[in-house]
Amino acid sequence: MEESVLLRPTSAYADQIAEYRREFLDEGGSMDGTGPLRRMENPEEYVKVCRDYEDPEKVPSRLVPATQFLFVRKRDNRLVGMIQIRHRFNDYLEKYAGHIGYSVRKSERRKGYAKLMLKAALPFCREIGIKNVLITCIETNVGSEKTILANGGVYESTIREPNEKINLKRFWIRL
Repeated sequence: MEESVLLRPTSAYADQIAEYRREFLDEGGSMDGTGPLRRMENPEEYVKVCRDYEDPEKVPSRLVPATQFLFVRKRDNRLVGMIQIRHRFNDYLEKYAGHIGYSVRKSERRKGYAKLMLKAALPFCREIGIKNVLITCIETNVGSEKTILANGGVYESTIREPNEKINLKRFWIRL
């Protein structure tokens, strides 16, 4: 497996962030773990919003503080995935989305990056005081389920998300 690193979004990755977004839009992917990227055409604005979301004073009131990371392959400095860590819950996150959302661009899937990215993110969760991490995945997303299980996830239950009308599996990782 190729060595990769978690980095906070910066302007240096603006072009790659735009490419990442375009790849997901082209495939119709869900862009999990990217925060507001779907609606943001300007990657520089996205970088700023990601910084703002870390600050409890600047995050919009309907959201919770969150830290956004890029997962970058060291060999070629390529953005292969994104992961967002929510520092605490609101009602929706507690039921349906959990502490962590992540995605890997289609062209880099099935190479083990999601498993490595989640593993790399868990120490940050511990640093910010999360002792038990909730992660959910769509019931039919076998790859995501395997990623969670490989990182110590323990299945809790399956719940129906009413807005998207999908079943989500809930897993806990004890840190």
